[in-house]
Amino acid sequence: MDRLKNKVAIVTGAALGLGGATALRMAEEGASIAIFDVLDDQGAAMVAEITASGRAARYWRCDVSNETQVAQAINEVAEYFGRIDVLVNNAGVAGANKPTHEVTEAEWDWVQAINVKGVFFCTKHAIPHLRRAGGGSIINLSSIYGLVGAPDVPAYHASKGAVRLMSKTDALIYAGDRIRVNSIHPGFIWTPMVEHHLSAQGDLETGRKAADALHPLGHMGEADDIAWGAVYLASDEAKFVTGSELVIDGGYTAR
Repeated sequence: MDRLKNKVAIVTGAALGLGGATALRMAEEGASIAIFDVLDDQGAAMVAEITASGRAARYWRCDVSNETQVAQAINEVAEYFGRIDVLVNNAGVAGANKPTHEVTEAEWDWVQAINVKGVFFCTKHAIPHLRRAGGGSIINLSSIYGLVGAPDVPAYHASKGAVRLMSKTDALIYAGDRIRVNSIHPGFIWTPMVEHHLSAQGDLETGRKAADALHPLGHMGEADDIAWGAVYLASDEAKFVTGSELVIDGGYTAR
């Protein structure tokens, strides 16, 4: 219960889905949680759930594609909690499911702004605070599609490949500051994003069964499967882990 005791963690896109599960599990392990999202009602509900268990949490409305909002929110977190130890760059969108030649510039840019620039902005403005804390952990949510390809959502796949390499680059840049940077690569996890993606392709139940079958273990993952991976990377148990890819995909990429 104390794997993250006395640590302060920012989790972006933490109002629901993978971010929500990560916020809950990190709080359960003793961290104080800063929830960044643009879903105000869900963000407030997440704070209420965490604080009801006696843990500390606060919500910041923050569009991660807006550098001014990111800088202000991160500075406010440091002032409110006194420090920052962990940053989980989870906020992301899937974008248009079209072949590359049909994707518009606006559709492409929207995905990159959130999935790539969001990671850049949050990392950029968290680094000074992590340095002041004497080190810390940055955890970037990539995807199996940051490792392998698939014939759909090209802007999303490009963004997740970028996040993978950004993680390795920053792991090298900030290793001397004792700031560890790692990426997590989930397979299909049953979240609102995946539910929406499958619904857009036709019958949801048919789509779910097809997605289950893509994984050698025979089913999609749950949000907690990723959350516990993030807890590990945030904890001192992972003190010798940086620049790594934590693949949590039910065997999807083992083929």
